[in-house]
Amino acid sequence: MSDEPTYPCSLSLTRGIEDFPIGNIPLSQHHRETGIPACSSVASLPIRYPWDLLRANELYVSSLTENVIQGEVHPLAVIEGIVHIGPGTRILPGVFIEGNVVIGANCKIGPNCYIRGNTSIGDNCHIGQSVEIKNCLILSHTNVGHLSYIGDSVLGEKVNLGAGTTTSNLRHDGKNHRSMVGGVLVDTGRRKFGAIIGDGVHTGINTSIYPGRKLWPHTTTRPGEIVQHDLQSQD
Repeated sequence: MSDEPTYPCSLSLTRGIEDFPIGNIPLSQHHRETGIPACSSVASLPIRYPWDLLRANELYVSSLTENVIQGEVHPLAVIEGIVHIGPGTRILPGVFIEGNVVIGANCKIGPNCYIRGNTSIGDNCHIGQSVEIKNCLILSHTNVGHLSYIGDSVLGEKVNLGAGTTTSNLRHDGKNHRSMVGGVLVDTGRRKFGAIIGDGVHTGINTSIYPGRKLWPHTTTRPGEIVQHDLQSQD
């Protein structure tokens, strides 16, 4: 991964920065639709590293003030905060949504999952049984189906996390996380930081991911694997 201030290729090998969705709105449209500058910055935040996209998402989703619910919310689901829910999306029994959350179209959320923080979920996603999602940016066609905790992370398109996949997002000493860029550890400025998981990544069941690690597009893990270092494609 280069240390150049360009699109973070550890997330996608094909998508340009202007097409990256923040709150399900491409960066190129944010200036017109939200007043937030696109491409080079979102709310005056430079997009240099993958974790900058997470901060941009936090800023945008936290700014929402009105509910937009086009999908189906089951009476046994609980929503506390502002939500945008796209058409065709089903919020199943036992779901607890806390904080501002954006969910795209044709998603299946639940049963019995917990979504919190300033989280954005794309179209055609499945967040399932006993899953906790906290303060994440999740792109379309991604599945986190069973028994997982994903916090302060960015997940690309068509990611499939095996049951029990867990990210760690807090150092024992409470200091900022650092991430390897061009052979140098870079301070992310984040005390809470999970993982950067690229397009098409598949994890085996019970995968554990150290904080600040990057899984490059189309990489995989085996069942029970512990990801201690960035996982780069061998192609």
